[in-house]
Amino acid sequence: MKKTLLAGSAIAALTAGAAFAEGHLAFAPGDGDFSWDSYDAYVASAPDLSGQTLTIAGPWLSPEAEIFDSMLAYFEAATGVEATYTGSDSFEQQIVIDAEAGSPPNIAVFPQPGLAATMAAQGLLSPIGDDVAAWVSENYAAGPSWVDLGTYADENGENQMYGFFFNVNVKSLVWYSPENFEDAGYEVPTSMEDLIALSEQIIADGETPWCIGLGSGAATGWPATDWVEDIMLRTQTPEVYDGWVTNEIPFNDPRIIEAIDTFGMFAKNDAMVSGGAGAVASTDFRDSPTGMFTSPPQCYMHRQASFASAFFPDDVVVGEDADFFYFPSFSEKDLGNPVLGGGTLMAVTDANDASAAFMEFLKTPIAHEIMMAQTGFLTPHSGVNLDTYKDGVLRGQGEILLNATTFRFDGSDLMPGAIGAGSFWTGMVDYVGGASAEDVATAIQDSWDAIK
Repeated sequence: MKKTLLAGSAIAALTAGAAFAEGHLAFAPGDGDFSWDSYDAYVASAPDLSGQTLTIAGPWLSPEAEIFDSMLAYFEAATGVEATYTGSDSFEQQIVIDAEAGSPPNIAVFPQPGLAATMAAQGLLSPIGDDVAAWVSENYAAGPSWVDLGTYADENGENQMYGFFFNVNVKSLVWYSPENFEDAGYEVPTSMEDLIALSEQIIADGETPWCIGLGSGAATGWPATDWVEDIMLRTQTPEVYDGWVTNEIPFNDPRIIEAIDTFGMFAKNDAMVSGGAGAVASTDFRDSPTGMFTSPPQCYMHRQASFASAFFPDDVVVGEDADFFYFPSFSEKDLGNPVLGGGTLMAVTDANDASAAFMEFLKTPIAHEIMMAQTGFLTPHSGVNLDTYKDGVLRGQGEILLNATTFRFDGSDLMPGAIGAGSFWTGMVDYVGGASAEDVATAIQDSWDAIK
């Protein structure tokens, strides 16, 4: 019956990015570069759950919701389950209300692990098992990182795997203009030592290497926290990073002060940054990258996450006029290729046969590839075909994920709000304004001590 469904005329063969017709599959078996063999294997082994339902709630709204629905259609065709996704812009509040009331969806899509960890400790999540943890460790690039990020203490204080990450983003990027690099004879650096040397060469050539802006209204300062987090992963082990994020290692530890001062090497040097160090805090982060596209260029590089391209001038074509490279690691530190970012995770809030089957389905490359072909979706699944990405920009970011040896979430997002969205932000503004790294770090630690 399942194979008849897949071969029948009801399956609509649509091209990548086309609108999804409800009840149909977005791509017909055999189309494109999808891993159909893995899907056939799943169909052959999938349980017949006809008549059962699966409810999923999360933060995705249109168009992401419709694209996720198109992936769900393959799960429905394989199992007979009727799956329903509901998106909400107040998901994080609603999931707590529903879970505490005893009426949660079967699966919740958490935008970051903090809330999932809290709910796991309250007994509001169901563990997904050691087998899934072992699979993730073996089949995701930097797999142990993803296991760690999805493992939380249960109500008895015992660590268990709760979260399966599905759709992540990359922050460890440096944007540049290929034309500017070519005109000046510059090459993309492959180590932090090379990046620093390139910055110094640009200065020696009478130009300015970096555009940096921390302005963001009430959130001014947050771009600097991303710099510090990326540098922490390139100067210290993941364990030190984790201890810093939880404050087991004080904020004013010499290793954190070193990372802040390394950021200052870029941001507090008048010759290094467009407009001089005095303009860093007052320049809006959305305006900052435009300096790469002026004639002559006001800067040659801009470190920012994948969303930076949304703020490029309208006539800039990403992949042609603008491109990116991995924010490189120090070769002398021997810390591999760490990647900073974020992502959404699937967690079971009301277990049933359908939720268990869906977690198995998420292991298949096709579950990821259908998303990859249609939207800004990135995955660390090492079994996917990179050619299914919608465009070369996403494929390049996907390659960075697959080359990662360590992945860590944005540290400030995991810290208490008063720190990660408070004193850390303002402290970075004070720092670029002239305060020392030691004074800033001590003030942030004092604010952390005050809320304990």
